[in-house]
Formats: sequence, structure tokens, C-alpha cells
Amino acid sequence: MYLAAEAVWGVLSNSLALLADAGHNLSDVLALAAAWLAEVLSKRSPSTRFTYGLRRSSILAALSNAVILLVVTGGVAWESIGRLFDPTPVAGKTVMIVAAIGILVNGGTALLFASGQKNDLNIRGAFLHMVSDAVTSLAVVIAGGLVLLTGLTWIDPAISLAISVLVVLTTWGLLRDSLDLSLDAVPRSVNYAKVEAYLRALPGVADLHDLHIWALSTTETALTVHLVNTAPDGKGTDAASVLHRATDGLRTEFGIQHPTIQIEDALYVSNCPLTDPHSV
Repeated sequence: MYLAAEAVWGVLSNSLALLADAGHNLSDVLALAAAWLAEVLSKRSPSTRFTYGLRRSSILAALSNAVILLVVTGGVAWESIGRLFDPTPVAGKTVMIVAAIGILVNGGTALLFASGQKNDLNIRGAFLHMVSDAVTSLAVVIAGGLVLLTGLTWIDPAISLAISVLVVLTTWGLLRDSLDLSLDAVPRSVNYAKVEAYLRALPGVADLHDLHIWALSTTETALTVHLVNTAPDGKGTDAASVLHRATDGLRTEFGIQHPTIQIEDALYVSNCPLTDPHSV
């Protein structure tokens, strides 16, 4: 309801800043819908086709949120540049009133996501959307006030352009992180070197290879690794003990919820086609 009203008043008041705010609000609606859909899909049980379930949909939602926000912002920035060279009259008072309501709406919604955004990239995407729109609404209020006081209509597109730059700067990290996870990069919350050192230091482990760490979703991490037993015949150390210690440590120390570990003896030769990072 507020989104539609803001767009209408943006047209009536001839305010690009207000229309920019409405555009960001529209992207928020899409972001929240994507976040909700990803949350529903991530709870689907694994199947014979999707053996991990649909947890990865949360990563795709975070990536789409970042892309949508940047595209919308790019359109606003382009129009703002045009308005700088060809300013048009703006109804400053109307702009201030409508944008002030937007601060309350977007700020209140952002507070609902504040606690969960630190540990979930998908929630972080929705949170950033709401915060950016609350900031946008504040800037629009300021723009409307300045136009009302000075009569300088170029202030409206100038504020819109400044907002666009701010949104790009705050969204870039989300785009980078979600793209990394889409490409199976090691999550930033996990230190690859420390995980490797921990596994090598376990009693009964002589060596390891094919260590891979990636994100199953925006909140869950998976790992696969081959651990080489200290004894050539694999009987020098209880394999079950090594497996239990490794699995427990990975979950408690590093937050890796889905470790898959293969215990092998020193005579075993792996034919895994993936290359270890250290050999690149």
C-alpha cells in the first residue's frame, strides 16, 4: 500500500528522489519475497534428485537480491544524471511528508531482521535492503526540505545520485559474498588454513588430501577430506576414534555442520580429479 502511494505521489510531485525511494521499496518487496521463498525451500527434505535438499536456494536468493538492488540503483543514477542537466520543479513539502512515512516503515522492518542478519547471508540481504531504503527516505526528506527552503530543483536529483552511490557501496559486499558461495568458495566465516592444521594435528593422522569446504546454504557449511592413517596398514590407530574426534572438532570449533571424512591407509592412492589448493 505504501509503495503504491509513494510511487503515485512521486509522479504528482515530480520528485525523482521520491520515485527512487519507491523503486528501492519495490526491490525490497521482491527481496523479502525471495528470502521467504528460500526459507521455505531450504526446509524441503532431500530427494533422490536433490540429495542435499534445496538449501542452496538461500544463496541464490541473496545473489538475486544484490543484483536486483544494483540494477534498480543503476536506473535511478542514470535518470539522476539527466535531471542534473535538466532540472524540473519539485513539490518539496509533499516529498518530505511521504518520505518521512517511509523512514518509519522501512526502519521498523529493518529492526525485525537486525538480530539474524549477522549469521545468515540471505537475511543480511533483506536487512540491507530495508536499511538502504530507510536511509534513502531520510535523504529524500532532507532533499525535500532543501528544495522547499532554497527553490533549487537540482538538489532532488543530486540527492538521488548520492543515495545511489551509497547503496552500491553497501550492496557490493553482499554481491561478492553471495557470488563466492554460488561458486563453492570457502565461507568467510571459516579459515581454511586453521581447519587443515586442526585435522593434521589429530592423533592418528599422518597426512590429508582433497580437503574441500563449501556452503550448503547461507547458514550451513559442508566439508569433505581424506585423512591418512599413521600406520601403513591403517591399523595403528582406531579409525573410529579419529573419525569421531575430527567430526566433533569440525562442528564445535569451526561450525562445519556436514563433514564427510574418509579414513585411508598410506598405501591407498586416491584418484580424486579435483586438485588440492596447495598444488595450484
